[in-house]
Amino acid sequence: MQLTSTAFNEGGVIPSRFTCDGEDLSPQLAWSGAPAGMQALALICDDPDALAGTWVHWVLFNLPNTVTSLPEGVPPNPAVEGGASHGANSWGRIGYRGPCPPGGTHRYFFKLYALDSQLAGLDNRSTAKDVEAAMQGHVLAQAQLMGRYQRK
Repeated sequence: MQLTSTAFNEGGVIPSRFTCDGEDLSPQLAWSGAPAGMQALALICDDPDALAGTWVHWVLFNLPNTVTSLPEGVPPNPAVEGGASHGANSWGRIGYRGPCPPGGTHRYFFKLYALDSQLAGLDNRSTAKDVEAAMQGHVLAQAQLMGRYQRK
């Protein structure tokens, strides 16, 4: 499975439009090569370089298996078009919050998981750890896209 964006390339710089220094919009994402038997997708974006430990910027789960992309600027609503749900990021809010590192260059990993079933028992208060626990034994494939950002 492959995950790409029109906003930045693997290992590239995330444009400020998608950060706290810009419009704080989620970047467009698209994927291909999903495995047979996939029933749902989950997406987690995090920053392992944060001083307080891994900082989660976006949690999205139960994307239908018919969805192959997300547009730029997914609204921070509890339910996402297509039937998916937002979980809680490290700010305790739902929806995407972009890079905003206090210093240095940080890496931001957009991780997409192809699952053999919908995830049960989750809601909009569910964190990345909750989603990861619910995914145990259900991941058929994973794709990742990493971008970098440093505030000026």
